Amino acid sequence: MELRHVTAFLAVAEELHFGRAAKRLQMAQPPLSQQIRQLEKELGVQLFERNTRSVRLTSAGQSFLEPARTVLEDVDTATRAAKAAGRGEYGRVTVGFAGASSHESLPLLTRAVRAAHPGIELVLAGQTYANVALAQVVEGSLDLGFVRLPVTQPGVATHVIAEEELICALPSDHRLAQRASIPVAALREEPFVSFPANTGSSLRDATVTACEQEGFTPRVVQEAPDSHTILALVAAGVGVTLTLTSCQHIQQTGLVYRPLEGPSVRLRAALAWRKDNPSAALRSVLAVAKEALPAPQRLSPAPADTQ
Repeated sequence: MELRHVTAFLAVAEELHFGRAAKRLQMAQPPLSQQIRQLEKELGVQLFERNTRSVRLTSAGQSFLEPARTVLEDVDTATRAAKAAGRGEYGRVTVGFAGASSHESLPLLTRAVRAAHPGIELVLAGQTYANVALAQVVEGSLDLGFVRLPVTQPGVATHVIAEEELICALPSDHRLAQRASIPVAALREEPFVSFPANTGSSLRDATVTACEQEGFTPRVVQEAPDSHTILALVAAGVGVTLTLTSCQHIQQTGLVYRPLEGPSVRLRAALAWRKDNPSAALRSVLAVAKEALPAPQRLSPAPADTQ
């Protein structure tokens, strides 16, 4: 059965006149009659009773009418969906995120995409730390990832969404809590609470680097999967941590934040994607992201990044 045969049937069924149906389809009447005969032969039933004065549906034709309409409606829906997907108005985009870098940015992005492109589904993969998100973008299992710069992998593009500063969080009754700023070296003997090792947390990596630059490795006594839990443990007196300025909205009894003494340690948060990703939906999401999450106007000097 061909779609043109179904289209021909519906035209005749709705007009109940071969001449008018042929005119509607912009074709001659003999080919239209031939298509109807071919359809009836394939179905093995007569769809129309016709004579020189009238055309009317048989019981088989009546039964065939609504399913035939559904077939053409489904084809039209499929056609429009394919065209919409090709324009980036429809599709699925997988997004990996975790931690402070996405706390404010992710809701802004999801709301903006939903408003601009309701046909695009964002599939959100939580607890995907920056380094893991980048690796998954590179391998193709993620379309878009919240990452930290610099990004050196070839073929990956980024859009900076925030620049954050490393700060210290410690119990309010800690011996250093009364200081206006905290030297990293003063934390040498302190127990630390941090993200798990080997999970791809860029904040854990930055903490280790900051401490090693002062000649020691942080003594991590407890690990937790997210900033809220880490800071709750700090407030409970388990240890201290290095966190980011974007986490200062987390306020708990027994918890204080202090800047680090000396030159600031800054981390850039960014969205990352493969340049060769063919997804039109991803291109639409990126266009929305650059409007909803504009790059900070002022950025501190940093190693070469992929912009």
